[in-house]
Amino acid sequence: MEATGTDEVDKLKTKFVSAWNNMKYSWVLKTKTYFSRNSPVLLLGKCYHFKYEDEDKLLPARSGCTIKDHVIAGNVEEFRKDFISRIWLTYREEFPQLEGSALTTDCGWGCTLRTGQMLLAQGLVLHFLGRAWTWPDALNIENSDSESWTSNTAKKFTASFEASLSGERELKTPTISLKETIGRYSDDREKQNEIYHRKIISWFGDSPLTLFGLHQLIECGKKSGKKAGDWYGPAVVAHILRKAVEEARHPDLQGITIYVAQDCTVYSSDVIDKQCASMAPDNTDDKAVIILVPVRLGGERTNADYLDFVKGILSLEYCVGIIGGKPKQSYYFAGFQDDSLIYMDPHYCQSFVDVSIKDFPLETFHCPSPKKMSFRKMDPSCTIGFYCRNVQDFKRASEEITKMLKSSSKEKYPLFTFVNAHSRDYDFTSTTTNKEDLFSEDEKKRLNRFSTEEFVLL
Repeated sequence: MEATGTDEVDKLKTKFVSAWNNMKYSWVLKTKTYFSRNSPVLLLGKCYHFKYEDEDKLLPARSGCTIKDHVIAGNVEEFRKDFISRIWLTYREEFPQLEGSALTTDCGWGCTLRTGQMLLAQGLVLHFLGRAWTWPDALNIENSDSESWTSNTAKKFTASFEASLSGERELKTPTISLKETIGRYSDDREKQNEIYHRKIISWFGDSPLTLFGLHQLIECGKKSGKKAGDWYGPAVVAHILRKAVEEARHPDLQGITIYVAQDCTVYSSDVIDKQCASMAPDNTDDKAVIILVPVRLGGERTNADYLDFVKGILSLEYCVGIIGGKPKQSYYFAGFQDDSLIYMDPHYCQSFVDVSIKDFPLETFHCPSPKKMSFRKMDPSCTIGFYCRNVQDFKRASEEITKMLKSSSKEKYPLFTFVNAHSRDYDFTSTTTNKEDLFSEDEKKRLNRFSTEEFVLL
């Protein structure tokens, strides 16, 4: 009887903390992101210039960004459309309970899993839609009304807490539907792109059945000793993403794989082996690969000498972003201007969206405005991501990145390296030996070492 009482107290405590986090991360402050007209803006390999065209032309208030000296010209709208088209994964509340816990939200602990999802989503966008793709409805998204949010914060807290106690779920979602969206497209390619756009987002829904949703990522993380509510670092998330893609059996995903660098080394022969592996004997096509490289950009603080390297990485057309952040907060870095990084922030609690519904709304999966952060504030622990469509692309990318690593390294040793060999040639284990265990003993050692060096949750 006493044990039952303790369990009830723990459940009540979990629900109260979840409700508090839901309220805390639903608080929106009225902030603007300022961009200079004098410097180019780089976003995942695409360059934008904001220059004089019409001094009387003002940046639309809904854009959430402002050009200094009241100048907005060049391709500001193109930049906004490109940025908003990236898939945004944030904290969610009121989703199906995570197995082994009483949690129905990831507020306060799941931000690195969310930034990892964003990086993987961008890799899938490149794979299925290409870098030139933008969402036709991107500029129709409005910024959240900050005044209405702040005035309703207390109500949201009360409602969230009451719902968590009663087990009720009320879905509040926007209304751009598949039927409405597809109906506006006359071109077959546009219709096909929108179907893939929606399909990619559905793979990240917060349901036990989705391929890359929070439930599946946490399940993969259990094999490395992680559980729902724990803190996940960038290196751990890199391995979790790899396992999630390996476990996916969707026919559309058989042409893509993930490779995670070992001890800051990319073994090219291992990458090519993964790209040439095919489940179908009659399939001779190379697989695309997303390469994830966990690195540290310094000791306890980020070394400013790495700024040019990070800029160079985000300037590459095959870069899919960086899982990073500042201490105790994870962000998805996608670009830069001058010495400031442009990012998407997962620390915003939104309601659960049921992606199994045919015409589920899309607005909450796209960020209406960018944020910027000084490079100096960046936590040194991060994971860099690249996408290569085939073996030839990988070879070209490895040569280009190697040149960049050498030119940016002021010391003898670059941040990471490409080696034309297999990891087994250096006595590393590149594959798991026990099919029931998602992580090999060698991987577990690396993950344990990385997890002690990464973000700390207070």
